[in-house]
Amino acid sequence: MTDFLLLAFIFLIAGVVSVPIASRLGLGSVLGYLIAGIVISPVLALLHVDVISIQHFAEFGVVMMLFLVGLELEPKLLWSMRARLLGLGGGQVGLTALAVMAAAMLMGQPWTIALAIGLVLALSSTAIVLQTLGEKGLMKSDGGQASFSVLLFQDIAVIPMLALIPLLALPELQEALSHAEAAHNGEDHHGATLSLVAGLPGWATALVTLGAIAAVVGAGSYLTGPIFRFIAGAQLRELFVATALMMVIGIALLMSLVGLSPALGTFLAGVVLANSEYRHELESDIDPFKGLLLGLFFMTVGAGINFGLLFDNLAQIVALTLGLILLKVTVLYGLAILFGLGGTDRWLFSLGLAQAGEFGFVLLSFTVASAVIPAELADRLLLIVALSMLLTPALFIVYDRLIAPRYSAAEEREMDVIEESSDIIIAGHGRVGGIVSRMLRGAGLNPTVIDFSSKQLEMLKAFGVQAYFGDATRPDLLSAAGIAEAKLLVVAIDDKDQITELVEYVQHTYPDVHIVARAVDRNHVYDLWYIGCRDIIRESYDSSLRLGRSAIEALGYSRDQATRMAEAFNDVDRKGMLAAAEHYDPTIPAHENDAYVGMIRERQAEWAEELETRMTAIMAEAKPKT
Repeated sequence: MTDFLLLAFIFLIAGVVSVPIASRLGLGSVLGYLIAGIVISPVLALLHVDVISIQHFAEFGVVMMLFLVGLELEPKLLWSMRARLLGLGGGQVGLTALAVMAAAMLMGQPWTIALAIGLVLALSSTAIVLQTLGEKGLMKSDGGQASFSVLLFQDIAVIPMLALIPLLALPELQEALSHAEAAHNGEDHHGATLSLVAGLPGWATALVTLGAIAAVVGAGSYLTGPIFRFIAGAQLRELFVATALMMVIGIALLMSLVGLSPALGTFLAGVVLANSEYRHELESDIDPFKGLLLGLFFMTVGAGINFGLLFDNLAQIVALTLGLILLKVTVLYGLAILFGLGGTDRWLFSLGLAQAGEFGFVLLSFTVASAVIPAELADRLLLIVALSMLLTPALFIVYDRLIAPRYSAAEEREMDVIEESSDIIIAGHGRVGGIVSRMLRGAGLNPTVIDFSSKQLEMLKAFGVQAYFGDATRPDLLSAAGIAEAKLLVVAIDDKDQITELVEYVQHTYPDVHIVARAVDRNHVYDLWYIGCRDIIRESYDSSLRLGRSAIEALGYSRDQATRMAEAFNDVDRKGMLAAAEHYDPTIPAHENDAYVGMIRERQAEWAEELETRMTAIMAEAKPKT
């Protein structure tokens, strides 16, 4: 028991320390776990820990991951992405696998091993790429969406790879593997592995296998609902978790008994359950276990890295890693041109997906277990996969500092010449400014609309709406738009700092212009108030009031009562904000501003009592309707 607790503590503390540090450095959680494994590898060696056995247990995290991938694959989503999914994704996996296969054959590998290597190295890191794109705000760009399509295809492609790889087994490796297993079973006095197809003729094996797949599909379609409804009767959260784990483990066991990959069965079950009413319940129950087991798996990969092999072949490993990255960049860049990605998106797509991926570790372990790739070669490939992933942050730095600035300067669109002036100017025509513009036009007014999104303006042009391309924070553009003669400026752009900058400039330069400013949150209201703006609208405040009003109506109170209760809340909240704004100082963190904190602590009980008194009086006018 002590040994188990010590081992669990070592892995947990390594992950808890390394992953946050790696994430802050922009390396991502996967690399954090790999580094954690590398750091603790000497300790594990000192304790004579069998890392491979732990890795086999942790591989169940991959089974859970593929189940969750299957749950996400709704048919409508796949159909809407079919062009990029099959074109970009299929092209990338197919061309990269063939290119790597050709390179491996030129280096003297047989075609079966070369093909397996191509499949392993064709994949990219879903975890690193998606996390990095999200952190940099690039997920919605064309390059980010194209990258997502390829990564989704790669996740799906793992399934046929798991089915194909055992067919590439080499007889000599199979024989050596069977002798090793026999020796291991003899030493440990274990019997043969359980199987439902052992000793059956080919046709019977095929029937049993098809029957197992049909059982998974049938159970997922018809039994999941009744089972979860039965479990719900106990009203115990832990039973839902246990049921979800039971399903995944049971499917994995059935697939193993018929000689198929457990990941294949759970992926299939996930797809079947993608439209189930219990889909989100299953996701929330399984995701924590998946995350922990995957983290453990990547730590065992890091702990199992053969540093002796790396240092003995450092130049060769580094050269092969850089060669792989260059090859993948070339393939990806060609596909980006073919599918019309331009400029920075083309390079973001090409550099972002140039590494090998975390599934490479899984497939390498699978190829060795399936007698496809010799263990010695797999160790070298594992080093290439890990090193390419470690170099990914450097590729994004190259994109951020060398490529993006050059293309942004070259592709910068010239500001539109504003031909018509108006005494109303709207800065920003997104989800906020667009509604303001429609209301004003509906009243017969004709505001001058300025927006910095080319795509947004193209959409408006298609519907016959006049808007001008430009950065509304630029003084020369504001002047051209007629800010000196304007009566009203509506600031509805997205960026919080740009809103503050624009309001401050106009407030001081054109004090006669009335400014209506969009505020991102409560503190932003205080920032805008501090610089002199007095007409401030929190972007989500009014919709939140309407939600609260609807909630009160849903409880049986009348529309008039609900409306007056919302107005009471608004009055008290506004009074509190005005009082707090007088003590707010943007140069001092709010929690360190003694005057600001002291005033709120002193008055909050008074405001709460006033709100409760007004609300109670309104509610007492009539009992809720039944």
